[in-house]
Amino acid sequence: MTSHLLKIAGGALYDPANGVDGEVCDLWIDGGKIVAPPADATVRPARTIDASGLIVMPGGVDIHCHIAGATPNAARLMTPEQKRSEANVVPRTAITRSGTLGTVPSTFATGYKYAGLGYTTAFDAAVAPLAARHAHLELHDTPCLDKGIFVLMGNNQYALECIKRGDREQLRMFIAWLLNASRGYAPKLVNPGGVEAWKRSPAARGHGLDDAVPGYDVTPRAIIREIVAAANDLGLPHPAHIHCNQLGMPGNWRTTLATMEAIEGRRAHFTHIQFHSYGGGEGDEFSMSSRVPELAEYVNSHKNITVDVGQVLFGDAMAMTADGAAGYFLHRLYGDRWFNCDVEVEAGCGVTPIKYRRKSVVHALQWAIGLEWYLLVDDPWQVMMSTDHPNGGSFLAYPQIIGLLMDREYRRDALARCPAAVRERCTLADLDREYTLEEIAIITRAGPARALGLASKCHLAIGADADVAIYTPSDNREAMFELPRMVI
Repeated sequence: MTSHLLKIAGGALYDPANGVDGEVCDLWIDGGKIVAPPADATVRPARTIDASGLIVMPGGVDIHCHIAGATPNAARLMTPEQKRSEANVVPRTAITRSGTLGTVPSTFATGYKYAGLGYTTAFDAAVAPLAARHAHLELHDTPCLDKGIFVLMGNNQYALECIKRGDREQLRMFIAWLLNASRGYAPKLVNPGGVEAWKRSPAARGHGLDDAVPGYDVTPRAIIREIVAAANDLGLPHPAHIHCNQLGMPGNWRTTLATMEAIEGRRAHFTHIQFHSYGGGEGDEFSMSSRVPELAEYVNSHKNITVDVGQVLFGDAMAMTADGAAGYFLHRLYGDRWFNCDVEVEAGCGVTPIKYRRKSVVHALQWAIGLEWYLLVDDPWQVMMSTDHPNGGSFLAYPQIIGLLMDREYRRDALARCPAAVRERCTLADLDREYTLEEIAIITRAGPARALGLASKCHLAIGADADVAIYTPSDNREAMFELPRMVI
């Protein structure tokens, strides 16, 4: 008897959420869900996919990217030369829409390219409440992906007023209302208090954790503590998503560590942590060094903390942030085009093109610091893959990162091509760890899903969403993950 079931037969399953590490077995799918094998032995699937000798994983989750809304559109508009390049045109086919690539691909191209890597879920990490409707409309035009947004709150006027008054109940109610009104998934803090301070004075670029926010008499430390506490009290599936103060500044690791301590044991996610892990003198890029070992040690001993890396890759990128101060600093540093706007009193914005160069000690050190985070966090469930797309590079570079993590010789060769000073300022050359396929499945799939509270995503147990990626095994891990055999 033939049914409408789909069977994936004989694949090696990597399903860390359920403790499955390369076990060869069959998957049955019905109506977009993983189901139990039919009890009636006479039932035949409508279609069978022979996955013998292949690797089967859940679809990937990007916990932090920028793919829809006002800032990605500003970036698309300011780089017309990328859109005009014939190499960046995605032609229409019988089953797909046309689009363009570049550092910030168009909506349709974004969805197709994510799916082309085996990714099936992505979260836009910085949407101002007033821009949420636009972002949702744009995400609706992004195919193949399940999507969500994080809503900016760390410089919101009403939130700051609640914190100033010490009105925790009103703050909780406001956060809940704001998430519901904007259809957001979690609160996002970007340079909390620092953006508001920078709006009033450009000299506030390095606003510290205990510097009062002008006009509010509250500090970034208080903002972080209170919003993190409110998010925990509300029982949100994903806790507060924190972009720490002093992004990109030498010596900022102390602020990052102090921020981790300020959450007082509550759940929180620290995003693009690579950009917040620098030693050196304040404002002195020539003294910049890695302080990942100290920060990773703290994360290893505090299971309430998760991080995504924000890996830098060499080549073109687009600085795109709700941290207006950081965007302006990069514009002044590199002299390229710049977009900034103030969304009423809610948030900041900064967009400017950037190119990471291997020959630059600073850029190469940023690249190395990102890899250190993957290799020094003991528990892969606490560290997640990201490039902070498009800030550190494109999400299309994820296979390259996987190759670097799974092959120490490849990693050493890449480090050897960087300036010698990089090896003196970080520990990457001393790290021999190689990721396993199970660990890759954790940092790209099961880990982000757990951190996001996505109970039906990124596992292959009965009842899970049938988002499945099938890969052809290869010793060249980068090539293997660049082109899945099939994505469902």
